[in-house]
Amino acid sequence: MRLNTSGEAAGGSGLDLVYGAIADPTRRAILGALARGEAKVGTLAERFPISFNGVSKHVKVLERAGLLHRTVRGREHWLRLRPEPLREAARWLSHYRAFWNVRLDALEALLVTDAARSRSRAARPKGAGGR
Repeated sequence: MRLNTSGEAAGGSGLDLVYGAIADPTRRAILGALARGEAKVGTLAERFPISFNGVSKHVKVLERAGLLHRTVRGREHWLRLRPEPLREAARWLSHYRAFWNVRLDALEALLVTDAARSRSRAARPKGAGGR
């Protein structure tokens, strides 16, 4: 896999960027804070036990993934959540959820059938059948 200068997969899709962005707990916490409403970068940074520059780097990753929108009003930078890319990620996961649900339902049916057979065998009287 080729990486670009920022260490991401060259030619990576938006989905790659979204999953990369939400892989970090601090970035997920930033998204959670912004889900309650728009916030100034400085105010947002005060919520975290890392430096302003650290929060700023996380914000840039989220912006690259399309998960945030920044608006500059005078000297203030305001951030707003853009949930649309998360919908695409959820759609991708839902395909695999359906895939596993079908398989897990089949496994459950097999286990229930096997358990019923075992109970049936256990309920037969011992010594029946010439033993």
